[in-house]
Amino acid sequence: QVHLVESGGGLVQAGGSLRLSCVASGFTFSRYGMGWFRQAPGKERELIAAIKWSGGDTYYADSVKDRCTISRDDAENTVYLRMYSLISDDTAVYYCAAGHPFQITDTKRYEHWGQGTQVTVSS
Repeated sequence: QVHLVESGGGLVQAGGSLRLSCVASGFTFSRYGMGWFRQAPGKERELIAAIKWSGGDTYYADSVKDRCTISRDDAENTVYLRMYSLISDDTAVYYCAAGHPFQITDTKRYEHWGQGTQVTVSS
């Protein structure tokens, strides 16, 4: 059975940083592209960062570019999202997802999803 379990969310002060983790099981993690999405109240879910199966290529949304780093550890079946200089607009539920190994910006190609972890940025 496929599982994606996010952790690392919580309450963070504006200007702070955090690292989200997502541990995968039930599928061959190394063959999948991985993405981090977020959904703020009243807004659509958006893809903010993604990494190809090889780990060589990454994508970042403009909203988080230069404040965010995605990485993966295939030996640990884990994908990470490190965020810096957090702002109130970063408050959202953050989800990791597994999808096409190369087409990491095609949101329709993500097959497996985690339950999400809440990140709240206080000003």
